[in-house]
Amino acid sequence: MSKAQRDDQQPDEKPASTLSAGLGWTKVSCPCCLSEAVEPLVLVKLGEEVRPETKRWIIRLIGAPQKEGGAALLAHPGEDASGDIIVVSAPRCTLQRAAEELGLCKTYCTGEMENFSYEDRDNFRHSDNMESFLTLAERQYIVKYELEGLHAQRDVRIPGLADKFTLHHRDNIWRKLNSAGVVVDTFPLHKRQQLKKLSETWYSGNQLSQPLDSVNAYFGSSVGFYFSFLDFYTWSLLPPAIVGLSITYFSSDVQKEVVESVSGSQVENHVEDTGLPISGHMVQAVFSMLWSTVVMELWKRRSFSLSYRWGTLHLAERFAEPRPGFHGHLGVNPVTGRVEPLFPEWQKDLRMALVSVPVVGIFLGLVVLGMLCFYWAEDQVQQLHLGWDSLVSQTLLYVPSVLHILYTNVLATFYKTVAASLTEFENHREESAFQNHLTAKVLVFTFFNYFAVLFHIAFVKQDVPLLRKRLASLLIVTQLVNQLTEVVVPFLVDRFVSAPHRTESEDDPQEDKFRNQITLPVFPGLFAEYIELLVQFGYLSLFSCVYPLTAVLLLINNVTEIRTDAYKICKLFRKPFSAPAANMGVWQIAFEILSFMAVVSNCWLLTLSPLSLKMQVEGEMSSTNIVLMAVLAEHLLMLIKLMMAAVIPDEPAWIRTKRAHMEYTSMQALRQQTMSTDES
Repeated sequence: MSKAQRDDQQPDEKPASTLSAGLGWTKVSCPCCLSEAVEPLVLVKLGEEVRPETKRWIIRLIGAPQKEGGAALLAHPGEDASGDIIVVSAPRCTLQRAAEELGLCKTYCTGEMENFSYEDRDNFRHSDNMESFLTLAERQYIVKYELEGLHAQRDVRIPGLADKFTLHHRDNIWRKLNSAGVVVDTFPLHKRQQLKKLSETWYSGNQLSQPLDSVNAYFGSSVGFYFSFLDFYTWSLLPPAIVGLSITYFSSDVQKEVVESVSGSQVENHVEDTGLPISGHMVQAVFSMLWSTVVMELWKRRSFSLSYRWGTLHLAERFAEPRPGFHGHLGVNPVTGRVEPLFPEWQKDLRMALVSVPVVGIFLGLVVLGMLCFYWAEDQVQQLHLGWDSLVSQTLLYVPSVLHILYTNVLATFYKTVAASLTEFENHREESAFQNHLTAKVLVFTFFNYFAVLFHIAFVKQDVPLLRKRLASLLIVTQLVNQLTEVVVPFLVDRFVSAPHRTESEDDPQEDKFRNQITLPVFPGLFAEYIELLVQFGYLSLFSCVYPLTAVLLLINNVTEIRTDAYKICKLFRKPFSAPAANMGVWQIAFEILSFMAVVSNCWLLTLSPLSLKMQVEGEMSSTNIVLMAVLAEHLLMLIKLMMAAVIPDEPAWIRTKRAHMEYTSMQALRQQTMSTDES
């Protein structure tokens, strides 16, 4: 670090606040950022072998101005200069400049949401009070954003480290420190009082609604969108649940099918003789297809409203900086003119074709292998039950399904780790590209893993009774397993293993309270949560016509899922970083694809319904004509879905007006800035 940098860190101002006597925060170089109190936002955990001179160098780097290669943040060494933690905060100017760069929208003096502009900051409400102007999640993410954006401006040797860890020009500093074992972890700090208040209004009381604005403020918009969708989707299950209960109540044949699917007995083909031209299965199928379209269209409207309210409607679409994990030979980017690592596109494509695709194919083959083993075991227990016919043999009928569910869950867990490694190996430059490719891998495997058996039973074996029994097993067993693995096991581990090692009292030093948060496990992210909802949505939209109580079981599960997920993220894990998000991203596309696949699935299943089989047996209609009618119904329903999607606009009219106003305001501000530059 140059002398100029050190001098810039040593102004005459008194330190804003301290965590320990005799030690203070690094100084701010901007007078307007001086504050009586500094808010600890992020904790950096250093390796046990890190030497004091290395820690001092990191603290100076964090506090140095951006024009000198620093992060322009505030750093505190913790309890002493040789400790293994650094507490990081951010001054007002750094937060404001980052808010503009990220494209966040904030409330203007007129009361409207506008793209934040640093030059026009005085006209934005609460711009002088960062705790009111930016949410806690935004402030903490900006700290991460600035730390991960540190690049070496020249070759620099890091004090206390071997020469092999020397920083070269344009190296990502934070990634280098991670690979050297200097920085072990970086995570946002919980605010105990704020978290306690959120918990009381979220999952501790008897309230039915979720405090989504508070969730967004504390955990960020990515988490906020997940819980908002979970809440919206859960209440959207009420109509199909009512329809399913009504069909089951008024149809004796459906009642028999439900009982037999739970008991495990072989289902005989029952024919509904109600005198009506349609059956309960048809009603359920048509309703599920239309319901899935309406739900997704209404959710998109709600998503736009939330993104406007949370200030993420106009996130900056700029040519992103390389993500920290990106590597390559140093060169000049032909688009931006910046010196940065470059990696040829053909090499990335070659890695995807020769490594990623074959590995994903191997895992899909393991799914098929598990399916074949399930069929073999199913035949074996069926023969055993026919020869034995006892309570024990009837119980054994469910063993293949349970074992196969456990197999698919274990395989899915292992695959997620492999998918992350494959995507890292592909070396994507932008973080968005990395996340999209990772999500695509997981979605392909998830769809194949969870639905391959059901599609094979329905469309190849054409065994509706087995499909019904399998679906009932999945709905009941999978939900029990998920609740056990996602909540019960982490709770027991936290209660009896982790909690005794992080007991604290009000009189404990603040550093000890921060250290206690290090013992919490890392939040695994929302991948598993979205996958669970996607699989649920698939069960309901694709196959519920053979099991009308699907929505009822999902509704019961999700009412508790909201509270258990909230409890889990608040109590059992570290607080996660949350990047600003305008919607659910690629997950929303996945749900929409399933809603269109539901048309094909349900129309085909209707050709196997009892009423269709009766018409074939009695000669009222040939199998060819039934298939032709199913194809006609499929095209008609697909047309209806497209018309409904067109009639229900994705974006509310008032949001379109707000968006147009924001674009106009931004254009006017740019014009004024250009004129001022020309005059000067």
